[in-house]
Amino acid sequence: MPVRHIAAPVLLLLAILALAACRPPTLPATPAASAPQPAKELVLATTTSTYDSGLLDAILPDFEQKTGIKVDVVAVGTGQALKLGQSKDADVLLVHAKSREEQFVADGYAPFRKDVMYNDFVILGPSADPAGIKGMTSAADAFRKIADARATFVSRGDNSGTHMKEMAIWQAAGVEPAGDWYESAGQGMGAVLTMANEQQAYTLSDRATYLSRRDGLDLDILVEGDPMLFNQYGVLPIAQDEAHQDKFAAAMAFVDWITSPETQQLIAEFGKEQYGQQLFHPNASQ
Repeated sequence: MPVRHIAAPVLLLLAILALAACRPPTLPATPAASAPQPAKELVLATTTSTYDSGLLDAILPDFEQKTGIKVDVVAVGTGQALKLGQSKDADVLLVHAKSREEQFVADGYAPFRKDVMYNDFVILGPSADPAGIKGMTSAADAFRKIADARATFVSRGDNSGTHMKEMAIWQAAGVEPAGDWYESAGQGMGAVLTMANEQQAYTLSDRATYLSRRDGLDLDILVEGDPMLFNQYGVLPIAQDEAHQDKFAAAMAFVDWITSPETQQLIAEFGKEQYGQQLFHPNASQ
């Protein structure tokens, strides 16, 4: 019986059809989950220094205009700001106590922190300077002299970043501050400056708040420049559950904005025209 030879092109076609029959049917692509839209309002818990200095009034309109997100500012000490973050009564923090911030992240309340800017603390006092600390280069030595002289010192006493720095300086000085010369105010920086001015007392202040209120004060910068007086600010978005990812998206929009080159330039320029010098030094890394 003669054998029929099938042409090569036909064999190739049959092979292709056989392979196609073995393939599973193509399923429609599953659409990717869309990213949550940011909430239209954001609660920012921040230090009194960023508020009292006028920085937030100067830069926040840019954020609101670019994003359409309204910012509700709660200006408190860093310790209270961290508590607001823990209870999720704030969506993002701008604070200045780096070790506490890092512990806050380690405890799971925020996924990360980022540096934003820095300035420094200064020791203020009356021009009469009864403790004789003017021109000293060691903050701890200056505090020790204030304690030895029992010269009036007004403390924030509010668990703020400034108060934490003050207590670290007392510890370095080997002094446990107590007595009628040491007044714990439990107030923000602006109120403490007013109290120190009225009593012609010593106090510790961030430079920005002092400069923004200098015209109404009869207090001088007596000690500055000690590396211990460095003051770093950080931003932390608050971790949210699945039901509140819109809040986290808004917080991330704020983080991206405040660490952007454009906003860092706004921070760098703040204070130059009004106070004759830069009040904050941006140092965010992208």
